[in-house]
Amino acid sequence: MRYRAIAERLPEFLRRHILHFECAIEDAVARLAGETPAGAWVLDAGAGECQYGHFFGAQRYCGVDLVAGNRAHNFHGLDAIADPTVLPFRSNSFQACLNVAALDRIAEPGCALAEMSRALVPGGALLLIVLHDWEVQDAPREYFRYTRHGLEYLLMRAGFEHPDIEPVGGYFRLLARRLLHGLQFFTGGWRWIGWLPAAVLLAPPVLVLPFLDCLDHDRHFTLGYVCTAKKQS
Repeated sequence: MRYRAIAERLPEFLRRHILHFECAIEDAVARLAGETPAGAWVLDAGAGECQYGHFFGAQRYCGVDLVAGNRAHNFHGLDAIADPTVLPFRSNSFQACLNVAALDRIAEPGCALAEMSRALVPGGALLLIVLHDWEVQDAPREYFRYTRHGLEYLLMRAGFEHPDIEPVGGYFRLLARRLLHGLQFFTGGWRWIGWLPAAVLLAPPVLVLPFLDCLDHDRHFTLGYVCTAKKQS
């Protein structure tokens, strides 16, 4: 199910309510763009279809990916095709780097983060967004899910400091999103017959549950994490 297509048709307030994870990603990328000086080089390591490139109109954006997995993706916007564990750039080349929901598809995440660190200037900013509870989307090239503690370990080992790791929602937003994902079982062939009844059944809890998310203070149940860190000076 292509949630980007759904998102484009929703009113903004409803989109933020239902597709909280996507909106949290966009907000984090927008903050990184706003904090990065004009003209600075920005590396998107795991850029995919370069859907976040437009945030960096004032900077020099460089999208890199290995171009593997889903053949339906459009990789024509990439600036380089490369293995993220062996980036084809000189050390200290970029002022900022982002990796958005792509670390799960890298078999050696520690090596990839070390390469991002190497490519950044000292003090350069990293935005890392990872999945914690999400369905497998790109089998068999999908390897990991991450916890807060595992992320902190990987970031510190890779040469980053001052990591800030924030969960994207808690138990009730996670539960609402799981129910929304359930609609994908009613697509294709004869199963479309059941889509409307399933949508009618699932829509009320999908809309109501996010309002209860304030009850989950620990947020050990979460869709993923937004992480920011700096390369050690």
